[in-house]
Amino acid sequence: MTSHATDPYQLARDAAAAIAEASGVASHDLALVLGSGWSGAADLLGETVWQADATSIPGFRPPAVAGHVGTLRSIRIEGSGASALVLGARTHFYEGAGVQAVVHGVRTAAATGARTMVLTNGCGGIDPSWTPGTPVLIRDQINFTGATPLVGANFVDLTDLYTPALRQIAHEVDPSLDEGVYMQFSGPTYETPAEVQMAKAVGAHLVGMSTALEAIAAREAGMDVLGISLVTNLAAGISGDALSHEEVLEAGREAGPRISRLLAETVRRITAGAADGGAA
Repeated sequence: MTSHATDPYQLARDAAAAIAEASGVASHDLALVLGSGWSGAADLLGETVWQADATSIPGFRPPAVAGHVGTLRSIRIEGSGASALVLGARTHFYEGAGVQAVVHGVRTAAATGARTMVLTNGCGGIDPSWTPGTPVLIRDQINFTGATPLVGANFVDLTDLYTPALRQIAHEVDPSLDEGVYMQFSGPTYETPAEVQMAKAVGAHLVGMSTALEAIAAREAGMDVLGISLVTNLAAGISGDALSHEEVLEAGREAGPRISRLLAETVRRITAGAADGGAA
């Protein structure tokens, strides 16, 4: 685990090899990072063929946040037979482990062969019409962390970072889905009301502490990206109420069945389309 620690891409290849050996699944077609409120979706995807503590695989750290499960799963997706790698061990930027640790799961997924990355999160909503429990597709993002997983003169085009064809599939599953721009702050503090107004002024609709750095790494790896946020609370100053992590968890619990069905059906259609030569 430590011999390649200075090369994050080699560490990801080592992790992918360890997953293949432990799971007996030679490659994966799609990967998911399940954020706050989204973990129930994994149970609806299909048959779990392998599950393990994430820390048994090189480069993965135990979760530091309540609501994250800290396991890796390989699931055979019902209806398509494709294999999905479910990453239940997200490392957040505010944990201080460095940006390469934040994107290790994404790079590992790419190294297993996954061509599609599904990123989910719980976040604060700036639009007051998006009540807690509302899922929103991420159309674009603003990386406000001051960091990047890319090193050197590595110029990655992010024009269509969140793949339009994948968003269209999600709209077919649930035509009521809205879209918005997600802005990642460093955390771990929630945003101040003034910061939320700044985010609104520069074009953001959703604010949170994950996803943007992972999306950049996924696009660098050549993956298609689908992002879905669960609005777990109105952002600071929008409703006037104080913010708490318990509120985030409660909104996730209440919305869990709906968003799990949404995500599972979207993933099934993505993988079925890929098998037929579609966008994924």
